[in-house]
Amino acid sequence: MEYSNPFDAPQGRFFILENAARQFSLWPENCVLPAGWQVVCEPALPEACNSWLKDNWTNLQPTSFAQQGGSK
Repeated sequence: MEYSNPFDAPQGRFFILENAARQFSLWPENCVLPAGWQVVCEPALPEACNSWLKDNWTNLQPTSFAQQGGSK
């Protein structure tokens, strides 16, 4: 089955991106990288990306919110 949306492809490979607020995103390897985001992991299958995120993204709050003393 072919997917018209690259974010839905179960066998797609994704970069893990990070922005200035220390938020992360999976991004399809065949799409142009969005401005303001940096690659932190090379393309991998979704399972590997999700494992990396589970191990490395421990605070879901944006940096600016955490710096303002936001509660969890």
